[in-house]
Amino acid sequence: MVTLKDISMRLKSIKNIQKITKSMKMVSASKFARAERELRPARPYGKGAAAFYEKANIKVEAELPKYLIIALSSDRGLCGGIHSGISKAIKSDMAVRAGGIETKIVCVGDKARGILQRVFRDQLYLSFNNVGKRPSTFEDAAYITQTILNSGYDFDLGDIYYNTFRTVVSYQPTKQPVFSLNAISAAPSISVYDSLDGEVLRCYQEFSLASLIYFGLKEGSTSEQSSRMTAMDGASKNAGEIIQKLTLTYNRTRQAVITRELIEIISGAAALKN
Repeated sequence: MVTLKDISMRLKSIKNIQKITKSMKMVSASKFARAERELRPARPYGKGAAAFYEKANIKVEAELPKYLIIALSSDRGLCGGIHSGISKAIKSDMAVRAGGIETKIVCVGDKARGILQRVFRDQLYLSFNNVGKRPSTFEDAAYITQTILNSGYDFDLGDIYYNTFRTVVSYQPTKQPVFSLNAISAAPSISVYDSLDGEVLRCYQEFSLASLIYFGLKEGSTSEQSSRMTAMDGASKNAGEIIQKLTLTYNRTRQAVITRELIEIISGAAALKN
């Protein structure tokens, strides 16, 4: 039988959890406001690089042998299914991709790596941690880009997977294609840009990849903070409902104990009189 002490300890524990979730919600709300402010100036980086690929009309054969996946997540959890959404999108695309294609996966953040290594251990190529503990900068994206390009894996086609922020309560897993220097050089519409020699194309290919990664990190950070804020709000409400139920149970149990003790006292007094 559950005693008053057990219920009291459980009630105290849930109240402490509710304090933590409320504090995390407030912290996430503050970080979300900052992330949303930093997202606005970061969007031209990603939009500009994507527009260049579209204007150049870059086309790559789907059967090329080397494919690169860049999964952008973070090291922190307690934010709903935001990390698992990226991993599910990658698993879904990998399931329908033709066999015989060499695929390498780059994980930015421990959460994506922890999920993907269970299924694609052999395809994991690079991983970066300490993501999400502080706001991402363009220097972080440039470091990731240089590490990928200097790793020795000359991919033909790649995709960046990240979460696109839509509203405070919604986000969308997004896939952004990236291309190798050879694919950009062979684009049919690349001639519309004047004065593009090999060195300029190489520099812009590096800059565009860094810009897309930076844009994806900012979008993902904003989505993560909004998702964590929503998750902590839901956890606080759930804790409040449990507290109400436990308080009701505690009061009923306490009343039953008092009633039983009164009955025992009255019964004992009556026995002494007799």
